[in-house]
Amino acid sequence: MTQPASGKVHITRGKFNGMSAVSDEHGVIAAMAIDQRGSLKKAIAKAKGSNASDAELSEFKTIAAEVLTPYASAILLDPEYGLEAVHHRAKNAGVFLAYEKTGYDATVKGRLPDLLPEWSVRRLVEAGANVIKILLYYDPDDTAAINTVKHAFIERIGAECRANDVPFFLEPICYSDEIGDEQSLAFARVKPDKVTKYMREFSQPRYGVDVLKVEVPVNVRYVEGSQANTDGQVAYSRNEAMELFRSAAAASRIPFIYLSAGVSDAVFRETLELAAEAGTPFSGVLCGRATWQDGIPAYGKGGADALRAWLEERGVQNITALNDVLTKGAKPWWDFYGGKENIEVVDLPA
Repeated sequence: MTQPASGKVHITRGKFNGMSAVSDEHGVIAAMAIDQRGSLKKAIAKAKGSNASDAELSEFKTIAAEVLTPYASAILLDPEYGLEAVHHRAKNAGVFLAYEKTGYDATVKGRLPDLLPEWSVRRLVEAGANVIKILLYYDPDDTAAINTVKHAFIERIGAECRANDVPFFLEPICYSDEIGDEQSLAFARVKPDKVTKYMREFSQPRYGVDVLKVEVPVNVRYVEGSQANTDGQVAYSRNEAMELFRSAAAASRIPFIYLSAGVSDAVFRETLELAAEAGTPFSGVLCGRATWQDGIPAYGKGGADALRAWLEERGVQNITALNDVLTKGAKPWWDFYGGKENIEVVDLPA
């Protein structure tokens, strides 16, 4: 994306087409995520009471794609177990494919990222990706030695996506090795600053990121008076939480969407309603477990038919309720650039 002297924003054709493929007609990204691998396999195994196979992981993703993508603008999958699901999605739904290995090496400090060695951006596009997604564990307050490695890593991926003219969505996940528990009250107090810092960092042009897929800057479980606050522990008042939404949003120089981070569908909807009340210009969501995670026990006990039945009832209810919140609160991604009419689509130089 460039902004020439004419005032119009130049976006290359491949990136514009990819963005259009994963957003709805209003420019809102209402996407579902099911690129979980190891964690989903463990959850299915727990529900079954025995090991889960690769085929079962692929089947779960395929059924979820069939049932839920008619209500989504896109689906995020992984190339390890999700390629069959790509072919079973609704025609209206674009495709995100994950490029990173799942998890991280816990024996090495820094939660360093790595890519799937048999894949490249070009190969992911050939497999059907409209957008490339990378998850990065990132503590902006970590040592320069660790974060320099991560910055260079993202620069390389940005350059690869630019060369293949495909949008790059980055999903930074903040953490603190000093605090440990990311669901704790102590972490809730430092999270807004960490989210704000990484939104500022990775929206710099040097990284080539087109959209940030970010955590909400507050943990709504610790917002005073929220439905999710069930034990009275408070990190921020409602007004403070809204101001933290605004300050994090103001740090970004590119469009951003929110991820559900594994909370329940009800908690995620309440969080998005708070973001909307704060006037935060988020451009949609990539919502994963909040939509489908409660279907895992059904699959474990009753297999494919039970999962399909659960998704057709509860899963569809979850995703349509989320879509209602997006209709009221989310802003088109092109509004970040002054509106669709302010974008000029250009061809990538030969």
